[in-house]
Amino acid sequence: MRSLAVINQKGGVGKTTTAVNLAAALADHGCRVCVIDLDPQAHASLHLGLSVVSDQPSVYDILCGDATLADARCWIHENLAVVPSNLDLAAAEMELAGEVGREVILRDKLEADTEQFDYLILDCPPSLGVLTLNALTSVNEVFLPLQPHFLALHGLSKLLKTIEIVAKRLNPELHLSGVVLCMYESGTRLAAEVTRDVEEFLTLQSRDSGVWSGAKFFETRIRRNIRLAEAPSFGQSILEYAPTSNGADDYRQLALEVIGLPIGCGDAGTPSTEACKLEAHRV
Repeated sequence: MRSLAVINQKGGVGKTTTAVNLAAALADHGCRVCVIDLDPQAHASLHLGLSVVSDQPSVYDILCGDATLADARCWIHENLAVVPSNLDLAAAEMELAGEVGREVILRDKLEADTEQFDYLILDCPPSLGVLTLNALTSVNEVFLPLQPHFLALHGLSKLLKTIEIVAKRLNPELHLSGVVLCMYESGTRLAAEVTRDVEEFLTLQSRDSGVWSGAKFFETRIRRNIRLAEAPSFGQSILEYAPTSNGADDYRQLALEVIGLPIGCGDAGTPSTEACKLEAHRV
């Protein structure tokens, strides 16, 4: 199983959009995918049509109570499951402040889970607190959605430093494996300049043996698309809401890159289960 944390401490860069629609695209290709919503705003849950009621277990009950992942897991369709969040999760930071081993609670719950998936995708909150630390100690890979804007680059070094510290002290398997550009406008000079700067940075870092040395700059660019902004209000992924849109096409192509298949191979709806499983278990 490949486990991915989609993270960026700056909001509004396409983090949840990428987590949800990449998961949906991977599931569409025959992979079994589980999304864990670690953001108290519960945007990933809402994006997939889930609204947690008071008596329904959520990520909060997993981290701060005795609930298991199986107790909270909801199936969207045959290949896609979600462990939802709600606003109660905002209290987890304070409730877990004095808890011994609070950074590895989710990791322990995942190790006890018996459900088999090809991909585990964690949607992290836009902060570097205990919820994000739980994500980073539970996964092997970090995906970084990045808007091609100079303000979006602000704080990037702090995020990479956090990943490095967690890898050193808590999770030696952790590494930054992919950077994906979101809300991309190919005709602008700014997008081209930021893209070049990030590519140069990753090329420079690849010479070292740090946690980002093997990071891939995905060829797929997630173009700015109004359908991507509309889909959450209908509780659907972009593949369900607007399957012929640029946004749906972009996330299908990104899923192909993640799986390890050539971009553009096969039809969007053609299952590639075996290729998906081989790649998920290879990494």
